[in-house]
Amino acid sequence: MGDKTQTHPGAAGRAVAADHPASLRNVVLVGHSGSGKTTLVEALALTAGAVNRAGRVEDGGTVSDHDEIEHRQQRSVQLSLVPLEWDGIKVNVLDTPGYADFVGELRAGLRAADAALFVVSASDGVDGSTRMVWEECAAVGMPRAIVVTHLEAARADFEEMTRVCAETFGGDDPDAVLPLYLPLHGPQGPDGHAPVTGLVGPLSQKLFDYSSGERKEAEPGPEQLPDMTQARNRLIEGIIAESEDETLMDRYLGGEQVEVKTLIEDLERAVARGTFFPVLAAAPAAGGARQGIGTVELLELITRGFPTPFEHPTPGVTTIDGAPREIKPCDVDGPLVAEVVKTSSDPYVGRISLVRVFSGVLRPDQTVHVSGHGMTDRGHEDHDVDERVGALSMPFGKQQRPVPQAVAGDLVCVAKLTRAETGDTLSAKDDPLVMEPWRMPDPLLPLAIQAHSKADEDKLSQGLSRLVAEDPTMRLEQNQDTHQVVLWCLGEAHADVALERLRTRYGVQVDVVPHRVSLRETFAHRSAGRGRHVKQSGGHGQYAICEIEVEPLPGGSGIEFVDKVVGGAVPRQFIPSVEKGVRAQAAKGVASGHPLIDVRVTLLDGKAHSVDSSDAAFQTAGALALREAAADARIHLLEPVAEVSVLVGDDYVGAVMSDLSGRRGRVLGTEQTAGGRTVIRAEVPEIEIGRYAVDLRSLSHGTARFDRRYVRHEPMPAQVAERVREQVRDS
Repeated sequence: MGDKTQTHPGAAGRAVAADHPASLRNVVLVGHSGSGKTTLVEALALTAGAVNRAGRVEDGGTVSDHDEIEHRQQRSVQLSLVPLEWDGIKVNVLDTPGYADFVGELRAGLRAADAALFVVSASDGVDGSTRMVWEECAAVGMPRAIVVTHLEAARADFEEMTRVCAETFGGDDPDAVLPLYLPLHGPQGPDGHAPVTGLVGPLSQKLFDYSSGERKEAEPGPEQLPDMTQARNRLIEGIIAESEDETLMDRYLGGEQVEVKTLIEDLERAVARGTFFPVLAAAPAAGGARQGIGTVELLELITRGFPTPFEHPTPGVTTIDGAPREIKPCDVDGPLVAEVVKTSSDPYVGRISLVRVFSGVLRPDQTVHVSGHGMTDRGHEDHDVDERVGALSMPFGKQQRPVPQAVAGDLVCVAKLTRAETGDTLSAKDDPLVMEPWRMPDPLLPLAIQAHSKADEDKLSQGLSRLVAEDPTMRLEQNQDTHQVVLWCLGEAHADVALERLRTRYGVQVDVVPHRVSLRETFAHRSAGRGRHVKQSGGHGQYAICEIEVEPLPGGSGIEFVDKVVGGAVPRQFIPSVEKGVRAQAAKGVASGHPLIDVRVTLLDGKAHSVDSSDAAFQTAGALALREAAADARIHLLEPVAEVSVLVGDDYVGAVMSDLSGRRGRVLGTEQTAGGRTVIRAEVPEIEIGRYAVDLRSLSHGTARFDRRYVRHEPMPAQVAERVREQVRDS
């Protein structure tokens, strides 16, 4: 492979750019919070020489409040890009947050990458959320490899960890998950722990010693040979089992020696196809060491084994009218098709869009068409506009280094796209196209907010619209029933970051208030009411009398108005006025201030005056009649009920079902699914599941997920309804 990578110097570093897709690798790092992803990225950057003049590794990222929020949260909260160069190949490393609240950033990283590197801590093992992401990658055939970190921990056991990975990730074929290298341990310390000082390569039968701070190749000693030979035999058999050469296994079993070159070529093909998943080891550099243990081996795997962008099928593309459009994978000469995978704001240059180019070439100062992503249900404005692209750059820590273009397969930061949002498609202005959106989780934790002051109120709307433009996993709701502004988030940490960004980035201080659900009222039985509105206080008087009967209707019926007046007791022109008054009062409620629904109101009789009756008078009389009927009736308070579907591991089914019952839920049924999981369907009052996104995560140790949909309103138990009414009276 030729060296097609070009570098562009900057004041404190350089930006890496590639002029051909063959010189690109896009890899996303996946793993639970604390598994060591960011430390690993820094080690890779150090090994690849991505340092500034002070010799300090620059971190990736394009968000100005990156350090402040992440320092306060003590975890990564957003996707960051770190471009590296190794062996003439540009490697775009996408570091993702490991905490479940920021799974939207993870999904964006998966969309932008061509392969995934799963980071597993030797001391903590594999958590349920990492296992679920592995299954997502398997479903789309994304190539994967595993790197075991924290080998320096006292209880780290690489051999046991590889067994767990094979069992967890291998499925029906655990021999497809095998170590490419074995850790080499130094002398035991006073605590009995032997530090990792290097690696042994079973295929190459070489020892790579990192103890001096530099990687040095040597021959293995006799003490390493037994373990190396055993690992080598298993690895060769695993590689041959995935080989496209069907005769290779027979030749190997017949005693033929297979060349290492052939094995490596087959290994690289199997990794790129996503049928073999090598396990590697990594440890951070100690002291003044320049290279962390295993970083060279990882970079070699990424550049030689992971696929080029040519092997990444282009997601579905249509015209803006919805007609399918065939786009060749990573076609530099094809039409421009690019996607905004992340949007962030910088106080100096404004909005910055991280873009993956799937086809064509993106250039500075080019006018592109921005196609909206159809997420108006989440508070995002749909749009189709033309915009002029600003400067193209690559992140170098907090700074951006300019690049002349971005070819198909590359990632690039684009400035000054003022309307583009995360998930939008960029295409040629004379050939507008739309990419099929990637799947995002539904935000299910409500955060009701209000402006802290009048000055904040003026800035709140703009701040919220910018916030949801950056993060499609947030949903903005202006609830017409409760008159609350609700920001739906994925969890408490997600909500905390949203509030912090409103305050620091957009200068908006907000107060969090209790979230209210949309309650309703209805009549428990038949009742009658008389509305009398008669006033004479000089000048034109007011005269209207009407008699109504109210009866309950089945759920979902709304308000039904029936006219049964005979003999013209209420003149025909005033009957709509009575109905208007009844409906206006129903919208306000008759007992606790919640809208009245599911009743039939029948107008039976009334009286009018030839001079003093009017539309306004009969509207008032209709409202009074409904209130009088309610005063003599028992009024049910209705609460919304949601159907909840919970996908949970079999180990937690009992605990989840018990918890749902404690929330006044009714379990409708269960269904077994693949991977030892169960779907539980239940109907639960919405007032009981406001924090279910947080509680379920705690209950299932982060392994369960759920969705919900509104099904109906139904009567609230008397004791619960009384508590709600007391709250209304107190407020």
